[in-house]
Amino acid sequence: FLSVTEDLVRRRAEHNNCEIFSLEEISLHQQEIEKLEHLDKWCRDLKILYLQNNLIPKIENVGKLKKLEYLNVALNNIERIENLEGCEELKKLDLTANFIGELSSIESLKCNVHLKELFLVGNPCTEFEGYRQFVVATLHQLKYLDSKEIERSERIKALQSYPEVKWKIREQEQAYLLKRAREKEEAQRKMQERKAEKLKQMDTKLGFDSPDSPQEKPNHTEGDGEQERCRTVENDDEDRKFWEEPTPYTPESRLETHRYIEEKRRAKENIRESKKREKTSWTLITAEGKVLNVNVPKLHFSLKDDEESNQIILDLAVYRHLDTSLLDVDVQPTYIRVLVKGKPFQLVLPEEVKPDSSSAKRSQTTGHLVVTMPKAKEVILAKQKVSASVKHSDCNSQQKNTRRSGQIEKLEVDPSKYSFPDVTKIIQEKERTGQGPIKLQPQKATEAKK
Repeated sequence: FLSVTEDLVRRRAEHNNCEIFSLEEISLHQQEIEKLEHLDKWCRDLKILYLQNNLIPKIENVGKLKKLEYLNVALNNIERIENLEGCEELKKLDLTANFIGELSSIESLKCNVHLKELFLVGNPCTEFEGYRQFVVATLHQLKYLDSKEIERSERIKALQSYPEVKWKIREQEQAYLLKRAREKEEAQRKMQERKAEKLKQMDTKLGFDSPDSPQEKPNHTEGDGEQERCRTVENDDEDRKFWEEPTPYTPESRLETHRYIEEKRRAKENIRESKKREKTSWTLITAEGKVLNVNVPKLHFSLKDDEESNQIILDLAVYRHLDTSLLDVDVQPTYIRVLVKGKPFQLVLPEEVKPDSSSAKRSQTTGHLVVTMPKAKEVILAKQKVSASVKHSDCNSQQKNTRRSGQIEKLEVDPSKYSFPDVTKIIQEKERTGQGPIKLQPQKATEAKK
């Protein structure tokens, strides 16, 4: 069964930087938890705890949460209310859609003096006659029951009829407990029958698949396909039988349904993983020893024969962001093989190459795999001779250039032949006549002739 683990609590405490000692609120709903534990030791400061839609059969290990104000354990397998006396600050308790049939167990909530809201909708005890009157009269501190406010007049009436209602509740509880005992026995019997049936089916399959079986085995591939089809049909029949069988809604049936679904899910995952592990066999070399051209990863490539460098260059367009560790290059004298994520690319070379001198690199721009393979047969290329006529013409051109460089050319400049404009006469001053204010010129003093 799955219980509350530290890793689970830390993952659900992301809003508190994954710190659990100071955690005040945590949501552990829909985690398939079958046992409630450790929270009272790890998260002492919890105020809000969500545990709805799990498989918890019993309220336990929360009594030390002194600051807990809201506990939600709806949609679980709880059958009685207990172990909440230590939650001194508990104000709201949600037990919706559980299997609480012992209604008298709510008397343990008398110690929770701050409890104001209680939810018991969807429990068998809500069908008891006098259910609401009993709860209202038992828990004086309650303000709301099943989202309905408790009025003062309702509480007075409930207290007046409390002895009679309590006696009726006790009788109905006893009848319900007897019914639950029968349901548990029936569930145990069905579980034993299913186990025996499974063992019988396994023995039958082993006997059919044993090598001593008198039946002749068909072709391997055809047999595998037939077995796969038979297995699928059997699984479909089993699913149909399981889901169509009428079953009472009990904690045992709910737990059985969950485990059945989990078993089917794990079986599918195992099949999926086994198919992934199975490596498809590709024919790379025939039985006669002929090497084949194979391109399973379906990559573009180019094969270049570099005659100048006497080598063959393969440019394989692998994915740009593919990790180089997923590539495996194998160069042979007559062919090259590259495994790209386990898928083979094989190419027959036009000439024999030297595997030891070959090199493989990744292009930094495109990410392509470039494999350089020197040819095994070395070719010596003669140097081209320059003809005498070309040399003679080159000599003549050089002599002409030297002659030209030996002569010094001068430029004659005669200043008289060139006239330069007079810059001072470009802008002429204009005489001011009749413009502006009248200027008074000083009178010249004339001396009188004596």
